[in-house]
Amino acid sequence: MAGAEITTLPEGMQRVAAALQRAGHPHGPVMLDDAARTAQQAADALGVQLGQIAKSIIFRRRSDDAAVLVITSGDRRVDEKKVDALVGKTGRADAEFVKAATGFSIGGVSPVAHARPPVTLIDRELLRFDVVWAAAGHPHGVFQLRPQDLQALTGAALADVVQQPS
Repeated sequence: MAGAEITTLPEGMQRVAAALQRAGHPHGPVMLDDAARTAQQAADALGVQLGQIAKSIIFRRRSDDAAVLVITSGDRRVDEKKVDALVGKTGRADAEFVKAATGFSIGGVSPVAHARPPVTLIDRELLRFDVVWAAAGHPHGVFQLRPQDLQALTGAALADVVQQPS
C-alpha cells in the first residue's frame, strides 16, 4: 500500500497499514462494506471459515494493569485459566481500558500497532489454516496473513490458551 492510499484510511487502519508496511508484510488492510466487529461477521463478509478469523482479545493483568492480547481462532474460546497460568491473574478489560491500552476500539483491535505494546499470546490452533484474517484497527478493517506471520509481526510465541472443543 502506497503512502497516499494509507492516508485515506481511518486513523487506526493507517497505523496498522504503516506497521505492516514497515515489517514488509505483503498484504495491507482492506475495508469491508459491513462491520466485522465479531469473528462471525468477519468470516461472513470474507467468505471464509470462522476459524480463519484471528480474534484479538484483550485482558487486563491485575498485578500491573498491563494489557494482555490473546490472538486465537474465531471458532475457539479462550480459557482464562490457561492465560492466567502463563501471564499472571487477569480480568476482563472494559472498552475504556482497551482503547487506552491499544489505541483501538473493541471490534477493531489489531494484533499490531498498539498504543502500548501488550503482553501477547498466540494460540497454536491458528496453525490449522494456511491463511487467516485479522482486524486492522477499525470495525470494517481486516488484513490477510499466514498464522506464522503473527509470530514475526508481534514477537509472541505460540501457546495453548483455548478451551477444548466439545
